[in-house]
Amino acid sequence: MLSDVPLDLPVRPVLPALLRALRAAGDAVLVAPPGTGKTTLAPLAVADEVAGRVLIAQPRRVAARAAARRMAGLLGEPVGERIGYAVRGERRVGRATRVEVVTTGLLLRRLHRDPELPGVGAVLLDECHERQLDADLALAFAVEARGTLRPDLWLLAMSATPQTDRFAALLGAAGRPAPVVRAEAALHPVTRVWAPPPRPVAAPGAGRVDPALLDHVAATVRRALRERDGDVLVFLPGAGEIAAVAGRLADLRDRIALLPLHGRLPGAAQDAALQPTDRRRVVLATAVAESSLTVPGVRVVVDAGLSRVARTDLARGLGALVTVPVSRAAATQRAGRAGREAPGAVYRCWS
Repeated sequence: MLSDVPLDLPVRPVLPALLRALRAAGDAVLVAPPGTGKTTLAPLAVADEVAGRVLIAQPRRVAARAAARRMAGLLGEPVGERIGYAVRGERRVGRATRVEVVTTGLLLRRLHRDPELPGVGAVLLDECHERQLDADLALAFAVEARGTLRPDLWLLAMSATPQTDRFAALLGAAGRPAPVVRAEAALHPVTRVWAPPPRPVAAPGAGRVDPALLDHVAATVRRALRERDGDVLVFLPGAGEIAAVAGRLADLRDRIALLPLHGRLPGAAQDAALQPTDRRRVVLATAVAESSLTVPGVRVVVDAGLSRVARTDLARGLGALVTVPVSRAAATQRAGRAGREAPGAVYRCWS
């Protein structure tokens, strides 16, 4: 399958070393920065080596569909033939499918239902550095299944961060760590522009985001459109804030395509945000666009500096979504979206 793809991406030179490691040990860790092609080329290379189907797990539905479309496009065929995907409520696979992209939650359910994974030759866990509960459980179940039921099953963890010691130790067997293969790639330069609000805004916590901050984000988007070329990707904490900022930019709709991208949208609407259009685009997204997928045409990122995460109130024993300042690592990931295809810029709405 890989021989059918002429595209030369930074991960391609290390794929022979990765396959040698998998043949020798049956497990490995692939470290590759965003934009190197690990999500699209590594599964095709593994599929050439195993007899069964290759399952590649993505943390989000939109990323699973996008990865399947990308691989199928590289092979020049529609999704559902050699490349398929399965997410909650939707599955496109066929008898000839060799690579199936699934969400980590779906992989976890399959491992719970039948840990032997009949017909599967390899399991690839993408973006495992995000350390989500589903991904951690799926990795642990896959390691246990390989150790007790399927010693022939290949396991590959793929990460964009260099801190891989724990993953290598977990995947390895008989006291030896799994081999680590690294792909190097230099992203295009991204210029940082500090754009804090003119006055301090209240910390949101469990409450709503200060409307003054949303006004400032909309103004920063307008500034970025004036000062830079290319499409603009805007990071906001949730769907409510996306709708609010879209309303503040409504007067631009006659010349700019305003596209939301978050987990509550139907699949078709999510996919539309990843497709080029004949107009300049402003994509208003939550953290789903931080990793796992490329939004084509983006040269500018506007980062509100907030993220919505699940937290547990131990006093009440209840969970809640809380808006918190974005971590440094996540801010770096967001900024990198502007440098995937060409030099870009990130406007950070904090000081």
